[in-house]
Formats: sequence, C-alpha cells, structure tokens
Amino acid sequence: MHLDIITPSSKIFSGETKAVQFPGSEGSFEVLDNHAAMIAALGHGQIKITTSAGSAPEYFSVKGGIVEVLNNNVTVLAEQIVK
Repeated sequence: MHLDIITPSSKIFSGETKAVQFPGSEGSFEVLDNHAAMIAALGHGQIKITTSAGSAPEYFSVKGGIVEVLNNNVTVLAEQIVK
C-alpha cells in the first residue's frame, strides 16, 4: 500500500509500506494491505512504518492529525511531525 505523510509545511514521507501503526485518539490501530476504507483522528504518539519484511521500521512522532485509508492508499495529514 502507498503511504503519504503530509504536514502544513512539507511532505515528510511517501512510499510503499507493508504495515503502519498509528496512535489513534481512542487508542492505537494498525493498517495493512487492502484495509477497509476509513477516516480516523490521530492523537499524540508514534507512527510506526514497516516498509518490507525484515527491514527496520521507521518511526515518526505525531502531535495530532487525520488519517484516511482508501483504495490501498493511506494519507496522513499531521499537525506536527518529528522524526
């Protein structure tokens, strides 16, 4: 699936992923390939990105935002991201 992480100032990440974990406003959740369509609010915490089997995950700290999952594309509109 394709992931884009965007802040008001720039695009932080764009690429293919196997799995992404998010800090939701009501608890953490994970999105995998072919996930059902959804929109969710993000809380404060870490986004964990797994790009391929065996590779080290990437982490980004997020301070709120929105995530949309649609047609195997995941878009994060974040208020603030720190790598």
